[in-house]
Amino acid sequence: MLKKLFLIIPIMGVLMAFATTAQADNANPKVFMKTSMGDITIELYPDKAPITVKNFFSYVDEKFYDGTIFHRVMKGFMIQGGGLTADFKSKPAKPAIKNEATNKIKNKRGTIAMARMPDPDSATCQFFINHVDNPSLDHRDNTPEEYGYAVFGKVLKGMDVVDAIANVKIMTRSGRANVPRETITIISVRRVESD
Repeated sequence: MLKKLFLIIPIMGVLMAFATTAQADNANPKVFMKTSMGDITIELYPDKAPITVKNFFSYVDEKFYDGTIFHRVMKGFMIQGGGLTADFKSKPAKPAIKNEATNKIKNKRGTIAMARMPDPDSATCQFFINHVDNPSLDHRDNTPEEYGYAVFGKVLKGMDVVDAIANVKIMTRSGRANVPRETITIISVRRVESD
C-alpha cells in the first residue's frame, strides 16, 4: 500500500504540473494601457473575436495608439479613443475589418469593443470601453441598424480609471460633442508578456 502511495504522489505531481501549464497556455492575452489618468489592464478574447484581436494587436505592435486621446466621453455610456491625436487630427488607419458582433459577447460594463461608422464592417482603429451595461449595442439581427458592436475583451484592472475618465467635464470641439475639456492621452498600449 505504501509503495502504491509513493508511486501515485509523483504521478499526481506531474499531472498537476501539466494542468497548470495547460491553463497558462490557454490564458487570454492582455494589454497594458497607460493613460494620463492612470493605467488599465485589458484581457482580449482571440477565441471569440479573432479578426478584431488580430487587428487591435497590429495597431498595438506598431505603437499606433501612443499619443492618441480619448476624444469622446459619455458618463453612463462609454469612453472612446484610439484614432485622434491631441490636436484632433485623425491618424491614418488600416483597412476596415469584418464586424464580429455575432460572437454573442455582450457590451457589459468594462468590456472593450470596436467603434465604427453606420456600416457594420467599418471598424478600423478606434475602440470604446463600456462605462455601464449597454444592451442597445449588442447584435440583434443582421441589418445595419441592429448589427451591434464587436466586443473583443474586458478590463481586468483599472475600472476606477475608466470611471474617472467617464466623469470628466466635457465640451464641443471641432464639431464633435462630448470632448473632454482636459486632454486625456493614451500614453502607450503594450502587450503584457507575463503576469
